[in-house]
Parts: sequence; structure tokens; C-alpha cells
Amino acid sequence: MYKELFKKIINQNFDFSEDELKVFNKLIENEVLIKINDTIEINSKYKIGTIKVEKNFVILEDISNEHKNIKLDFDSLNGAYEGDLVIAKKVFNPRSKVKAKIIEVFSDTNKKTEALVYVKDKALYTVKESILLHCKDTKKFKENYVYLVDNKSYEIILEIGEINNPKIDEYISLYLYKELIRLENELEVEAKMDDKNQRIDLTHLNFTTIDPASAKDHDDAIYYDEENQILYVAIADVSYFVKENSALDKQAFLKSTSIYLPNRVLPMLPKKLSENMCSLRENEKRYAYVFEIHLDIKELSVKKSKLYEAIIESKRKFSYGRIDRVLDKKFDTFTTLEKTIFDSLIKLYEVTKAFRAKRLLKGYDFRSSELRLKLNHKAELEDIEEEFSTASHQLVEECMLLANIEASKKVNKVGIFRIHEEPPFKAISQLIDDVNMLGVEVKLQGNVHDTITHIQQKAKMSVLAKEIDELIIHAQTQAKYSSKNLGHFGLGFDSYSHFTSPIRRYSDLVLHRMLKSKQTPANIEEICEHISIQERKVDQLVWDYEDRKYARYAYKNINEEFKAVITDCEKGQAKICSKIPGMRVVLDNYKGQNLYTKLRVVIKSADIITKQIVASIKY
Repeated sequence: MYKELFKKIINQNFDFSEDELKVFNKLIENEVLIKINDTIEINSKYKIGTIKVEKNFVILEDISNEHKNIKLDFDSLNGAYEGDLVIAKKVFNPRSKVKAKIIEVFSDTNKKTEALVYVKDKALYTVKESILLHCKDTKKFKENYVYLVDNKSYEIILEIGEINNPKIDEYISLYLYKELIRLENELEVEAKMDDKNQRIDLTHLNFTTIDPASAKDHDDAIYYDEENQILYVAIADVSYFVKENSALDKQAFLKSTSIYLPNRVLPMLPKKLSENMCSLRENEKRYAYVFEIHLDIKELSVKKSKLYEAIIESKRKFSYGRIDRVLDKKFDTFTTLEKTIFDSLIKLYEVTKAFRAKRLLKGYDFRSSELRLKLNHKAELEDIEEEFSTASHQLVEECMLLANIEASKKVNKVGIFRIHEEPPFKAISQLIDDVNMLGVEVKLQGNVHDTITHIQQKAKMSVLAKEIDELIIHAQTQAKYSSKNLGHFGLGFDSYSHFTSPIRRYSDLVLHRMLKSKQTPANIEEICEHISIQERKVDQLVWDYEDRKYARYAYKNINEEFKAVITDCEKGQAKICSKIPGMRVVLDNYKGQNLYTKLRVVIKSADIITKQIVASIKY
């Protein structure tokens, strides 16, 4: 009702209902609305709009779209929350920036509104921003508990659990990033291999999967025919089982990607597909979409490639660790079949090494490692493992890159591409300044590529090569999906798509359909935008979850000492690099130490809700 009323006022339409007229008269009486000549206008002392809550502030979005939106402080909300229509009164501000305080909140009684809150000192605060809610009766709430409540009536919708219980972290992260769909019951699936089309039978080839030891879904399998120099990359044929516009497809589109938390995977597809019928499991016949890539070993190029629907049987499932030992000639016990596969993989590795060396003439080689959080049965952080890109990772990566490039070449000019644009000049200039500040003398070269490789070469001669790689990565633009081919700067490719992971990425599923049908979806731009947004959101969700685990660990280790390194000079932040690496802390006695200065810190406090960890430098 209220939004409609203000739209009428803005459009000078005074055909009000009885209820609208009562509100209108009250606004005139309180001089929120004033008469100017023959029109009714909003008094310039007031702003009317809707609330949009950001991480550290609130935006009042002007309802008329004619005036600028303004920022509000959390203490100016007067009980308002996300999506509420409000009247804000401007207040005197000597610094000339517009300041305002909300004086009235309009609530449509039939509109369902909810908030995730926690109870502290018998008061309710929102989990996302720690905004104090104006709830007068808090007797029904338990101290130190998290609830989902109606943020108008404050009725309890769901009791989540006590703050000190680590098992509530998953619900909190999924709720904050609007991904509760992951906790819903999976859709029923009827998955049968009864394709009436003629598939090429490749079950005689020694395909193998190489994945982390804990993997349950196997998107890809590889086989190398050394005699004919043909690389076969077989990808699970998900598009056969997930039909376009089906309920399963619509749900996959909403999710867009699987979520990988430290303790479990929340898959994009039901487990009956992701871990069974669409997974290239050992010694089981499976439908696959296969790239047959004919290589030119001398020129290190692809002579031609074929793409077709096939049926394969993965002969063996290997972990990265096992293949690393094979490539290092540290053979353990093996069968005759495994010896044949190992010999083939060793030869393929030499080929992919050469292709990789050529690729890196245009792309970049960053020292890549990932921190993996290990949780115990109570969902508490127990350990951190650092995983590095090893020879087996690089072998698989190069095979997947070749398939992705070939896939991108076979779509129309308007398709679904993975793009990564060149970083802007401003970012490169700042990178140059930051690296020089670290004592490594670098300067701009003829182009961005030469500048970055110049910085990396200089960095190799210092003790800060890893840290400088981090700065280079931060200077990059973010990769995303696009219907137009703009190339992939980081990899050095003119054309690139995601083809090899349709179990966990919706982009790959869409590409498979396009390659089969030779048709581009009418809403391809909408698809690209949605899955790009989802990808970023899911990354943030995982970081939120992990930061809460770090905060819980810090809470139990107050006064413990750790090695750390300065990561943000403006905010006085550091990153722990001993015992529990990756934990970020705010320093309460920061005195302007330089970026990447190593020091010792002592944990002083940790807030599980806000995830903020405060530490003191030990001087």
C-alpha cells in the first residue's frame, strides 16, 4: 500500500483509497508533504525510500529515483531493516555531507519479513550487521542463542542453536548468502542409461580418473594414445540426464555451482547423479562427452579435434598423490594394467610439460597453493593443510585446458565464454608502487604482460617471490562468464570456455547443450550474468564459513602467541602464518609497519558472530 501511495504522490495522482487518504492527510499534517503552487511535493527536509543493508553501512534508496541515494549509520535506523519503506529526516551536519535519521517505518502487514538474530545481554542483534533491533519483549529468547525471527512481530520462526555450537555455522553462512536451497530435500531423479542415439564405444581404452583422494564425483577421465599422439578427454555427459527446462535443470541454474565446505560438499546436482550416474566411476560403464584431440608434438599445437557422445569405462581411479609418486618414478605395488596406465601417463606428462612451457610464454605461472581447513567431528577447526600444485595436478590441468580451448572454438560467436580481461593501467601502476615499496626495483614495460613477467623475474631474486605473486593476483580483474569472446588474459588464451566440470558448474552444462544442438540459448546473457554472480557469492559464502571457524579457534586460544605477517597497512591487519595459517587478525597496537613485515602477535579477543579477531603485536 505505502509504495503505491508514494508513487501516486510522485505522479500527482490523488485517486486514493480510504486507507491511503488517512496516511496522506497525516503526512500533510506533519509537513512531510507540502503544497508548492498546484503540486504536492516531498518536503526537502525529508527523504523517503527503501533500506538496503550493506556490510558496514545502510543505503537509503530514494523512492523517486530523482535524488541521490544517501548512506545511513546503523544507529540511525530506528528499528528499520532490509527492504523497509521509511521516512528519514535530514539532520544538521557541519561537514556538509547529507546525514539523516529514520523517523518512521512503514510496514505492510501481509509482507513476510525475517531476520537472523542473536541474543546478547537480553537484546536482539542481527547476525549480518550486528544492528540492535527494537524488541521490547525478549523473555522468550535464550541468552547467547541464534534465531530466525519475523523482524516486525519478533515471533520465532526457527531456533538455530547456541552461538558456542560450531554446527550452526553452516546454516548461518547459507542463510546470509541466500543459499538455504542447499538444505532442501533433493529432487527425485530417474537416471537410466538408455540412449537411443548411437554412441561411440570407447570402453576398450584405458581411461583413468585422477582426483583428490576424498573425491566422490569424477567429472573427467583421460587416456593418451602415444602411437597416434591422440589425447582423449572424457567428460561426464550430464546434459543427457539433466534436460533443459526440467525441474532438475531449473534447480541447477539457481545453484549454478557446487559449494565445497571444509567438511562436506553441497552439490549442484542430486547425489544420485553427481556421485553415481554422472560420475565416471571405476569399472563402471558411463556416458561421456569426449574430445579426441590430435596433437602435433613438434609444433606443440592441436592439429584437429573431434567431439562426440561416447560410452567409456574408467579402468582405474587414482589420487593425485599416487600419480605424483608414479611421475617421480617411485612405483609402489601395481598390477599389469596399472603398469600400462602408468607408462602412458609418464609419456603424457612429458607432452603436457612441453605444452605448459609454451603456454607460459603468454600466460603466467603463479606459485599456487591452497589452505584446506580440517574439522573434527564437532565441526571445530583442528588443523590446516597447505596443498600445492604438483606434477599430477599440472598433468590433469593441461589436459583440461586443451579440452576447454577446443570447446570454445566450436561455439558460435555468441556463446558462453570464460573471460579474463587485462588489468587496468591504474591497477598496474599501483602494483609497481607496491613492489618498489618492498625493496624490489621494478618499472613499467612496453605492455601489461611484459610488466608482469618483469616483476616476477625480479621477484625470484628476492625472498618475497610468494608475496609479490599475491600482489600480482590482487591487481588482476576478476574472471567471469560472458556471451562474447574477450579472451583470457591470465591464461594467455584468445578463446576459452569451461567444458570439463558439468557436475559442479552450470556453465559447462550449458556449453555441452550448445555444442550438441548447435544452438545458443535466447537468454544466454542472463545465464552468464547469473552464474558469474553466483560464483562470486559462493566464494564469499565459503570465506564467511571459514572465517567463523577461525574465530572459534581464536576464541579458544586467547593469549596464545603466533607468527604473523602484515597484509593491510591501512587497516592494520595481519595474517597468521604459524600453527593455524590463514587466520586474519586486526592489530590493536599497529604502529605503521611495512607490508609483509613479519612479527609475533598475541590473540586478545575473538567474536564468533562478527568473525573479528583482535591481536596485539608482541614488541
